[in-house]
Amino acid sequence: MDLKKYITIVEDWPKPGIRFKDITSLMDDGAAYKYATDQIVEYAKQVDADIIVGPEARGFIIGCPVAYALGLGFAPVRKEGKLPREVIRAEYGLEYGKDVLTMHSDAIKPGQRVLITDDLLATGGTIEATINLVEQLGGIVAGCAFLIELTYLDGRDKLVGYEVRTLLQY
Repeated sequence: MDLKKYITIVEDWPKPGIRFKDITSLMDDGAAYKYATDQIVEYAKQVDADIIVGPEARGFIIGCPVAYALGLGFAPVRKEGKLPREVIRAEYGLEYGKDVLTMHSDAIKPGQRVLITDDLLATGGTIEATINLVEQLGGIVAGCAFLIELTYLDGRDKLVGYEVRTLLQY
């Protein structure tokens, strides 16, 4: 299936000059969403994942159906102040400053093989911070899976040494 047919390009959003890749049109189509999810499920099997991790919010959209299909758990990564129990933190850089991601401190058991999922690999900062959280807890990053990769933003450069799978590239 050609998944690019299901991605809507929105010109000049959220600001002039940006060609936003909207995945909601893929999600609106049951067959396309299932196909994309099934591709990541197969990848999760290949890397022998024990648990799926995804950063909010689109990482949930990608990771939760994968976890469900495999009968695995899903551990959310959220912005600071959004998780109710004890958390660990990882700072990451933004274009104009820093942000913080958190994960429950008991979300990953040492030695668990983790598949990290998200909708988009752009600059790699969010995923780099997510990897940091997983490894702080003793997890092994078995792979990272994305619907879309924006190759011109060089996000893979931050993921050297980690297995990366993307379904679409722009």
